[in-house]
Amino acid sequence: MDDKVIITCAITGGMTVPAQSAAIPVTVDQIVAEGVRAAEAGASVIHIHVREESTGRPVADLELFERVLSQLKERTDAVLQPTTGGGQGMTVVERGAIVPRFRPEMATLNAGSFNFGLYPIAERDLDFQPWEREYLEGTRDYIFKNTFADVTYLAGLMAEAGTRPEIEIYDVGHLFNLRQLVKEGVLAPPFNLQFVLGVLGANMVEPDQLIHMLRTAERLFGVGAFTWSAAGVGYPGEFQLAALGLMLGGNIRVGLEDNLRLRRREQAGSNADLVEKAVALAALFDREPATPAEARACLGLKGSDDTDF
Repeated sequence: MDDKVIITCAITGGMTVPAQSAAIPVTVDQIVAEGVRAAEAGASVIHIHVREESTGRPVADLELFERVLSQLKERTDAVLQPTTGGGQGMTVVERGAIVPRFRPEMATLNAGSFNFGLYPIAERDLDFQPWEREYLEGTRDYIFKNTFADVTYLAGLMAEAGTRPEIEIYDVGHLFNLRQLVKEGVLAPPFNLQFVLGVLGANMVEPDQLIHMLRTAERLFGVGAFTWSAAGVGYPGEFQLAALGLMLGGNIRVGLEDNLRLRRREQAGSNADLVEKAVALAALFDREPATPAEARACLGLKGSDDTDF
């Protein structure tokens, strides 16, 4: 895999609001179409949230997840990775319900709690729906809750379903949380780690921070004990971190969940735009997108046939 890179595309997310960009997919049809286009552009993993179709508000609606997952499975061979992160106000039971219901190949598992601040966006001059400004302002006092009990609960659901966790690491302390969970027998290497930098309230997009997190993971768990990917939130952070991740031999994540801009003065028109830029960036480092089959082998996944959608 030295000359390959697994590109994950995070299609819509659970924290942004539609007023930020007309490109953010809201309906099932839009999310499915965006996922298919992202896969065709070179993404081998599609990260999935769903939204209330009438408003665009993030929800944990299993019927919407079923429609998205089943339609995407019919139209692409990409790895379909639903979230257990959800969105503001969702309980851990609501967030985790996708695992026993759908038994996906892979799902995200957040390794710790932190403030998830999006409230500065509410100050922008945008055409907000009434719920959107309140939703954003609410993050001034919002803790994205992932306690040891929460992580243990979600990890148990995944173990029973044969679902491989992608462990989301937003700050270096989350790696020490993971070490404790290993000691308790909740999780065990080899891991799939996603270093997420750029969320207000957690670690920022700086080269030293990614390198520190990577080297800390290597020291705690051993070189070769995990695959890893880098996700930068915002622009230019998404592509700065992608470039650094490629230089360091990691995988990368892009998508409208994390960043809405293709260039400094140009909003992305689709998730595929961001994937295509990531593919072009990878080519500068003599790396090409991994196929879904290559991604499954590298990440240790069970295969799409052994899912319930």
